[in-house]
Amino acid sequence: MESVGSIIMYWIIALSIVVFSILTVTTRRILRAATFLLFTLFATAALYFTLDYEFLGSVQIAVYAGGIVVLFVFSILLTTRPGHKSETLESRKRLTGLIAAVAAGGAGVWALISRCETLFAKLPAMSNPDMDTIGNAILGTGRGGYLLPFEAISVLLLACIIGGVVVARRR
Repeated sequence: MESVGSIIMYWIIALSIVVFSILTVTTRRILRAATFLLFTLFATAALYFTLDYEFLGSVQIAVYAGGIVVLFVFSILLTTRPGHKSETLESRKRLTGLIAAVAAGGAGVWALISRCETLFAKLPAMSNPDMDTIGNAILGTGRGGYLLPFEAISVLLLACIIGGVVVARRR
């Protein structure tokens, strides 16, 4: 049974992840969005540390909070004025964005529900699997593995960053 303190700490970390994630996508100042993203990644690392996954927490801080956010900040500073606010979205764009967000969320929920059975069938019938077993089940190359989508998303993120720099340079 978990202690009351660890349960309270979990809810504080989870609430901070939700709040900073919402602030990241709703702020109109781009450097503040990068800062809120950094706080979200630090809170995620704190969640890993409370679950006794020290390696994942340190990788989260080193790779994501350290490397990716610094890359975002450098690309922001190279392509825009730091104090520049983004323009307000028109109603038509806002509705299109909302429809796209709901469709993407629905597709994500469907993918998660349809793949959970395959993922949990790979895990052994023990109550506390180790990190090696979970890693092989999630990032395996066989049927039901997620290595190919994981690599595709990393290439997609790199293409988005390069495309954002190219579009900003043309302005």
